[in-house]
Amino acid sequence: MAITPEAKVLWEKAETILLRGGRIVDPEAGLDGPGDAFLRRGRVELVAPAIHREADLAVELRGLVLAPGFGDLHVHLREPGREDAETIATGSRAAALGGFTRVACMPNTDPPLDTRAAVEFVLRQARACGLARVFPVAAATRGRAGAELTDMGELREAGVLAVSDDGSPVADARVMRRVLEYARTWGLLVVTHAEEPALSRGGVMHEGYWSTLLGLRGIPAAAEGIAVARDVRLAELTGARLHVAHVSTAEAVETIRAAKRRGVAVTAETAPHYIALTDEALKTYDSVYRVNPPLRSEDDRAAVIAGLRDGTLDAVATDHAPHTEIDKEQELEATPAGMIGMETALGVTLEVLHHREGFDLPRVVRLLSAGPAAVMGWGGGRIRLGEDADLTVFDGDASWTVDPGAFASRARNCPFRGWSLRGRARLTVCSGKLTHEEGVEFCPSERLLSRLP
Repeated sequence: MAITPEAKVLWEKAETILLRGGRIVDPEAGLDGPGDAFLRRGRVELVAPAIHREADLAVELRGLVLAPGFGDLHVHLREPGREDAETIATGSRAAALGGFTRVACMPNTDPPLDTRAAVEFVLRQARACGLARVFPVAAATRGRAGAELTDMGELREAGVLAVSDDGSPVADARVMRRVLEYARTWGLLVVTHAEEPALSRGGVMHEGYWSTLLGLRGIPAAAEGIAVARDVRLAELTGARLHVAHVSTAEAVETIRAAKRRGVAVTAETAPHYIALTDEALKTYDSVYRVNPPLRSEDDRAAVIAGLRDGTLDAVATDHAPHTEIDKEQELEATPAGMIGMETALGVTLEVLHHREGFDLPRVVRLLSAGPAAVMGWGGGRIRLGEDADLTVFDGDASWTVDPGAFASRARNCPFRGWSLRGRARLTVCSGKLTHEEGVEFCPSERLLSRLP
């Protein structure tokens, strides 16, 4: 749902805004309870249990949760090169509707984000639409070919915080060691797409009971586990910061858990589809369920949730991967892997972790806000006084039915179509700007109304 013109005008014209009557959940600040927030010129001036100040605009948050703006560590915005599937503008709009104020976009575009010029193009496009803070993740190797390293110093100067060949693993261990060493020199995070291609090549789903029954070539869990073990060991050798993307297997979770106990500088994420779906979904042969890494077994799903519970996994990231309907309508073996997820991430995460698994709300909020912020080092993750407001307001109990036809994303390859979820973003504020509003009551003062045309 787009912001109503009335809400947009009121927010833009108000010098002071009072968000009142909500439940403030800010795990990093130790806040979980009733509270208000007072904004002046887009900055957070005060957060307190009750604020008795006149404001140009009061926003009623009864029954809603006010949290730090969410961050998504892993999205594909497809621009440049595949604007038919997604653009930076449409992807940013989807982020705002999902409650995200910051997103890290992956480098597997066409051409890839392996030069300063390519990174600066993405930053310009993101600033032009102004709906989310976009942080380009640059390629670790030129052309994402896994051979020659990119100019990491120049990329760092352009504003890059992390490098990755996401979508393709760096198969050569010697090259991966060099990536980690150079990244450490420039203070960059290395995001690994953990996959052993010799084991995964040609596979379309998880190797197990369902792949055997369906007659489809499988990808063993070991393809991820071996790659994670190698890259964790190389991170330990080099002292570099390593982040493991889209963790899907019990083996990978245990390897990361053990590495953290040893003090290795490793963090990790999983995606909503790995906590909500299993390889059984492929029994329909529906290509919407083809993703890389693939949906795994029920045991793997349970292990991933356990990893989120005990802190082994630091964040939930969508791996939002848009594809055109034509691309996804091919036979399962020919269709590209990937699912969209920014507009369903909050609902799926709350539904599975909070409503079913009993995670408390601060834990879920941390996985979507402070966790990503700590991994990427992009600021945010808590409501800070004196800084631009980056806020997400959501209804944790709102029931809604997923309809990809109503999404802001240009793509429709959503595995949760038709699902009934509980949890929906109602208001998103990025850098003090209102980027999404749905069904929230705005109460303008007479002073503000008198200033309107």
